[in-house]
Amino acid sequence: MGEEKLETWQVILIIVAVLGYIIGNITLLKYATKFNVKNKIDKQVKGEEEKSEEDQEGTNNHKD
Repeated sequence: MGEEKLETWQVILIIVAVLGYIIGNITLLKYATKFNVKNKIDKQVKGEEEKSEEDQEGTNNHKD
C-alpha cells in the first residue's frame, strides 16, 4: 500500500495548532472565572419571568 508520510513542517504545524487550541481554552477558562456570571443570569431570568407575568396579565385583561 502506498502510505504517504507527513512532512516535518506538517507535523510541527499540527502540534502547534493543537497546543494553541488547548492553551487558548485554558486561558479562556481562567479569564471567565473572574466574572460573576451567576448573578447576571439570575437577573436575566428574573427579568424574563417579570415580562412573562406582565404578558399574562395583559392577555387576561384583554379577554374580559
